[in-house]
Amino acid sequence: MSMQKIIILDFGSQTTQLIARRVRELNTFCEVMPYNRYPQEDKDVIGVILSGSPYSVHDKESFRLDLSAFVGKKPVLGICYGAQLMSHEWGGTVEKTDTREYGRAILQTVDSSDILLRGIEAGEQVWMSHGDTITSLPEGFRLSASTENVRFAAYRSEKEPVWGVQFHPEVVHSAIGGRLLHNFVVDICHSRGEWSAASFVSQTVSELQQQLGQDRVILGLSGGVDSTVAAVLLHKAIGNRLTCIFVDHGMLRLNEYEDVMRDYSSLGLNVIGVDASERFFDDLQDVTDPEQKRKIIGRDFVEVFNAEAQKIRDARWLAQGTIYPDRIESLNITGKTIKSHHNVGGLPKDMHLQLCEPLRWLFKDEVRRVGRELGVPDHLTGRHPFPGPGLAVRILGDVTREKVHILQQADAIFIRHLREAGLYDKIWQAGAVLLSTVRSVGVMGDERTYENPVALRAVTSTDAMTADFYPIPYEVLAKVSNEIINKVQGVNRVCYDISSKPPATIEWE
Repeated sequence: MSMQKIIILDFGSQTTQLIARRVRELNTFCEVMPYNRYPQEDKDVIGVILSGSPYSVHDKESFRLDLSAFVGKKPVLGICYGAQLMSHEWGGTVEKTDTREYGRAILQTVDSSDILLRGIEAGEQVWMSHGDTITSLPEGFRLSASTENVRFAAYRSEKEPVWGVQFHPEVVHSAIGGRLLHNFVVDICHSRGEWSAASFVSQTVSELQQQLGQDRVILGLSGGVDSTVAAVLLHKAIGNRLTCIFVDHGMLRLNEYEDVMRDYSSLGLNVIGVDASERFFDDLQDVTDPEQKRKIIGRDFVEVFNAEAQKIRDARWLAQGTIYPDRIESLNITGKTIKSHHNVGGLPKDMHLQLCEPLRWLFKDEVRRVGRELGVPDHLTGRHPFPGPGLAVRILGDVTREKVHILQQADAIFIRHLREAGLYDKIWQAGAVLLSTVRSVGVMGDERTYENPVALRAVTSTDAMTADFYPIPYEVLAKVSNEIINKVQGVNRVCYDISSKPPATIEWE
């Protein structure tokens, strides 16, 4: 994508994606790249940010790079490890501390003449997370800010446009983080702020028309935000030369197949619906292992999709709703696969199609904004993420039509109450889980029952890398519990999951 950009060199920090999101919020395009892959010839680069890292600069396996590739040529901001690495490489001193410095800290001194800290004053909060600390700066560098425990909380070069901070401006707990990043991206790197939903739509439609020409494209729809927005964007570019395939594996939410097909029709999309639920349920019979469930569903989906796609003999492209975090998470900084993702895995060899990924540069919140720009209804752009295997991974134990029906009803009640209470849009993801491997004693009327518990899950997050449970008011939970137990046969107990990620995950399986 040709426009001004900030390059973020990733040294393995868990918050690297947050840096990228904060830069994008300043209407500035950015790319996250492995620490050792700085693009030498990219004329669009206006600045470089070095991320944090789980390593110490003293570790033998720590990541190093040739700083001369960009220092003196582009403005540079080092964050935590990035700041320590630059100081260490140029002759400063970085030492291990007796205790890891983690959490809130208050700026006690600030050099107001430093352009990076313009508008930031002593007494403001930052967030620390490091085991090493800089104890002396290299020659030609000067102190910009300190906290009670960290003398060199921020520094700058007196000769080159180079800055380092030992706190994390990208996290929400750093109250001054937005201002600091604005100072770097806009005032120091001179970003024109040309990255927006409208500019993305205009440029991407033009690029798609050039890339695809008069070719026909196939896209697999899931009903989720990413594939829906990808479909509408492609439809805007090539019209009815796009054919969408929506496979129903039988484990969608209550009435979801019919609702989604109706929505797609109203958007003018050319969609082929395939009810393959019988095949999926047959292949899942007596399977209880979560990973095995995923593999069976993934295999069957590909085979069903391929069979339908091969009927469209003149298609030359396969489009996917891959977004930027899918691509970042699929490789770690050493290039080894750490997570297989349903949108990242290449094409089946027998399809002979080229891959088209129109959303490959976007974060989830940007996908939603692009969707709104394209006129996609709010109830589609605002949908919570939903696992590809559907309710199969929200049923502990084997999967049957009966269990799916029970969970669909409980889930529908839960989601409806969240919407009625005005909570749905405040939550990243919510759903019900059927503990079908557990029998819980209960009393209904004058009889004892032995039926299944349902667990409710609702979390807040920005990118699903970390998540915390949402504090749903007790009165809402009471209404949900009462209605599920009274109306959903087979359930006699409702619990609320209050675990965070990590150590738990968002989904139970």
